[in-house]
Parts: sequence; C-alpha cells; structure tokens
Amino acid sequence: MSQYRVADYRPEHATAWRSLNEGWILQCGFALEPKDHKVLGDAQGQVLDAGGHIFIIEDGAGDYVGCCALMKMDDGGFELAKMAVRPDARGKGLSKLLMQACVERAKALKGTRLYLETNSGLAPALRLYEQFGFVYLPQRDTPYARADVFMELRL
Repeated sequence: MSQYRVADYRPEHATAWRSLNEGWILQCGFALEPKDHKVLGDAQGQVLDAGGHIFIIEDGAGDYVGCCALMKMDDGGFELAKMAVRPDARGKGLSKLLMQACVERAKALKGTRLYLETNSGLAPALRLYEQFGFVYLPQRDTPYARADVFMELRL
C-alpha cells in the first residue's frame, strides 16, 4: 500500500472528487440526487469553507483513486460522506486508509462523533464501518432517497 498516499483536498482535485463519487453512485444503480449535485459541484463551499475536510488518495502514478469527506455538523460531530474508491483500485485496503484518516482528523479537531448515512445493499461499506466500531442508529429523515442505514462512532 506504500504506493498510495492520502492527501488533503486541493482545487485541482475537483474533477476527481466529482467523478469518483458520481461513478460509484451510478454504478450501484442509484440516482444522483440534489444534495449530491450541491456537494460534488462545490467542494470548497459546501465542505471545506463550512469547517469540513476532504481526503483524496493518490496512487504512485499521481492518479486519484479514492476520496472521502468529513462534513462539519452543528452538534460538534462530523458526517462521514462521499467515500469512493475507483473500481480498479478496490480490494487494496484504500477504504480503510480513508477511514483511518477521517477518524484521526475528526479526533484532532475535537469532534464528538462521526455520523454516516448509507444503503443496506452496500455490504462491504457496512462491514468497514462495523470494523471501525460504528453502531446502528434508528431511521431518521434524510435528504437522500438511497439512505436506509444510519450509523455513528462516538469519539
């Protein structure tokens, strides 16, 4: 895994940020929703300027193969959002690398919890979240039609 590097988002990552996320959403048979367009089209304004962070994984050739965001929440926590790994880079532990970066950054920023919304059909993602200690929460209102699983990790 030493050929991969987790980097903080830079403006030149905007196209990769959007395409990595649009790719997984569409490949899984989901529709791009209004909140997807908003967040993917304005990473700076919707995530970074609001106190969040975005991580990008670069491979040894300088290609962008994965990403994930921490979106600041009003309760002192962060929403773990928009985690994606390019299909040809899956199975190499990159989601785990992204998750570790998110947990470490949220703790460093004194976040109280990590919260996420996902879909029950995304079994590999659910296993990853469970391995990191996320617990299931009751159903709640969400802007995403595809979200039917809600989880958190207390920090």
